[in-house]
Amino acid sequence: MKAQYLFLFAGGLLAVFILVVVLYLCGVSQITCLVIGVVGASLVVWQTFTMNRKYGQYGLMKKGAVRMHPRYLVNRRTVCHLICNLQSKKAKQ
Repeated sequence: MKAQYLFLFAGGLLAVFILVVVLYLCGVSQITCLVIGVVGASLVVWQTFTMNRKYGQYGLMKKGAVRMHPRYLVNRRTVCHLICNLQSKKAKQ
């Protein structure tokens, strides 16, 4: 496990810890807090290792970069307009 996965792992566990502390301070029973903490920490660990196995060292950054690019390019010119421009360029030569 390298790079961004360590940050996700540490951040997730910290978030679960803070959630458990806040719930405990609000008066939720200890058993409930422990169950939420164990389940939450297990989910964070499982999800982090799953993403590491699936995407690899740089794959998660690549997946994020794909979202920045458009899925397709739109050409608003009509086909007739494109053909007319092509013919006029050939005629000039």
